[in-house]
Amino acid sequence: MPTFWTLEIWDALRAAAAEPDLSQAQVIVDCAGVIVQNTDLTICYDERGAKYELPKYVLSEPTNMIRDN
Repeated sequence: MPTFWTLEIWDALRAAAAEPDLSQAQVIVDCAGVIVQNTDLTICYDERGAKYELPKYVLSEPTNMIRDN
């Protein structure tokens, strides 16, 4: 499998995970040819069937951060 396809998929997943608008996130994964198995993006596939697993901790906001006042 060519490396550039893998990087394209990871970039699309990163952009979709950071997108606050769900419809825009859907457009991103659709354009990249990503098949989302779980609605939380933890398990996805590309058009050739390669599996991409994202741990939940990279998809959630951190809860243990100290905020500046």
